[in-house]
Amino acid sequence: MKKVALLLGLAIGWASTGFAANLTGDAATGKNNSVACGACHGADGNSAVPSFPKLAGQGERYLVKQMTDIRDGARSVPTMAGQLDGKSDQDLADIAAYYAAQARSGGQTDPELLALGEKVYRSGVAERNVAACTACHSPTGGGNAPAGFPALGGQHAEYTAVALRAYRKGYEDASGRTNDGDAKIMRTTAFGLSDGEIDAVSSYIAGLK
Repeated sequence: MKKVALLLGLAIGWASTGFAANLTGDAATGKNNSVACGACHGADGNSAVPSFPKLAGQGERYLVKQMTDIRDGARSVPTMAGQLDGKSDQDLADIAAYYAAQARSGGQTDPELLALGEKVYRSGVAERNVAACTACHSPTGGGNAPAGFPALGGQHAEYTAVALRAYRKGYEDASGRTNDGDAKIMRTTAFGLSDGEIDAVSSYIAGLK
């Protein structure tokens, strides 16, 4: 329990800094500014392509951080190259407000992966010091918007699995995903997961509501 609390505290410290968290976004303006985003993420943020993340229902704080990191080069996403160039902090806050106000569509868990996925999500992997996902992302996958922890429930399993593997790679290789802050919360967590566990927990997350 103390370990989970420590991880949560460190993660909150990471989530609270490093991006324009004090701007108030306008959803109506964000809708107008997100038209181009709809080509990949869907007009309402519910992407139809499993390799592109659903943005609908995601917390504003998290969305602003990720867009800022992509725009400023702290997070490399080849498919986003140039998409946020020239966007101001206010533009990003507006887009985030729009997507945060949309309802996320649901997904399904592969029944064959349910047991393992639930175990990893709710209990972690104690023998490899992997904390339960519920500590930051909530038992229902709703995340913690004020703290900047993303909502996961209903997210495409394919996208989640790719993200976890990118974090796992980033633990030792800077070409992986490294924008989880100095505490390396996600890199440390992903580093302790096997491919099978990543696929299972990603599938489980897709079915959370």
